[in-house]
Amino acid sequence: MKRTTVALAAPLCVLLATTLPAHAADRSTTADSYGTKGSYAPQQNLRSYQKPPKGFVPVFTENVSRHGSRAATDSSDGDLILKLWDQAESEGQLTARGKEFGPKVRALLAAMSKVGYGNLSGRGRSEIAGTAVRMEQRLPGLFDAIAANGEKIDVVSSGQGRAVDSGQLFADTLAATDPALKPLIGAARTDKDLLYFHKADGGAAYRAYIANDTRLAATLKSITDQPKTHSAASDVLRKIFTRSFTQRVVDGEFSSIGSAVDAAEAVYNLYGIAPAMSDESPDGKGWQMNRYISQQDAAWFGYLSDAEDFYEKGPGFADSDITYKMADVLLDDFFKKAEGAESGTNTLGAELRFTHAEEIIPLAALMGLPGSTQGVTAAKPYTYASNPWRGAAVAPMASNIQWDVFRKGDTTLVRMLYNEKETAFKAGCRPVSKGSKFYDLDELERCFGRTS
Repeated sequence: MKRTTVALAAPLCVLLATTLPAHAADRSTTADSYGTKGSYAPQQNLRSYQKPPKGFVPVFTENVSRHGSRAATDSSDGDLILKLWDQAESEGQLTARGKEFGPKVRALLAAMSKVGYGNLSGRGRSEIAGTAVRMEQRLPGLFDAIAANGEKIDVVSSGQGRAVDSGQLFADTLAATDPALKPLIGAARTDKDLLYFHKADGGAAYRAYIANDTRLAATLKSITDQPKTHSAASDVLRKIFTRSFTQRVVDGEFSSIGSAVDAAEAVYNLYGIAPAMSDESPDGKGWQMNRYISQQDAAWFGYLSDAEDFYEKGPGFADSDITYKMADVLLDDFFKKAEGAESGTNTLGAELRFTHAEEIIPLAALMGLPGSTQGVTAAKPYTYASNPWRGAAVAPMASNIQWDVFRKGDTTLVRMLYNEKETAFKAGCRPVSKGSKFYDLDELERCFGRTS
């Protein structure tokens, strides 16, 4: 069966397929400072995966993927900081570095507008194409069998533009890599209940919690409204504005535009989105937004962003599952598709799902994936020192969870990949042998309470 290389994304896809980025294996403060805006990197070398036990062959694969890197959802951060910048420029109150900041922000906003706010960027398209190529490379026997048997490949998304586009790009890349798959890929469909559950009927209790829970509001306020936040905000602004102008912002002179913290967060958010837009930069090398925020200050605002995501989407408070219980609809679908592959009632060869951080983060907590197992108490809130949860590791752009199903006779095994790294299932689930990443499906059903 002839396989071809995806034309536009080929050089990057080949690189991603064979090289493990240095920061992928060793998380750094720099990587963490981007939070869930972090760009994607596969977490394991393609050549290092365990082989299935003797005689087992792949019969089905399924995943759920966040969309790839994107432009910011709107221009509000750029608009806010440019209003202050224009005022400072008119008064001659910009630092030497600040003078270059305004034009750079305007160029970044123009690039995002051209891509379309919220839409996939060039980097995002490469991320998604890369994951598709590597999926096929990991499971060539499966895709050969899919083509030979005429099995279907289902593509489903949240219905939101960047998720729809990610699903279509993934499918197109598979088809370009192996043309025999093209007629087997079904028309992309939308399932909001499954892949946008935080905004669907199943997320009603969750939305009420976010809107009304006083403990949540008080906790987030206490974390954000710390002296360090105000100090970091002043540090950020002094890179762009003179000390006297920064003090006027701190004193509230420009409250109609925003507070000092609002302005610093806008700078941080532009810093955070810049890597996603690196392909659209004038020289293709990035926007160098780190010139306008120190690593220490970026790390602090990254922590504040992570804290919000931790409490609102992740493990949250240890005495409540409100932030992730709703993800059961997605976990249930994973099991149903795997069980269908086991029984033969599922005629699909692959199930490909595309969604958002708001679904990946709670699913990771529900499944007990690495870094998402530890909730907190009100007395001991979330900090980097006391909790391993990091948005850049749990749900970066294009983050994904994949189950590969293998069969031998009447026995069905499942292997899980989390951001393309072989990952053990939660504590209490027993693999087929010590150190193995393969689990009997019956054992997973027992471990996750799906059997009577």
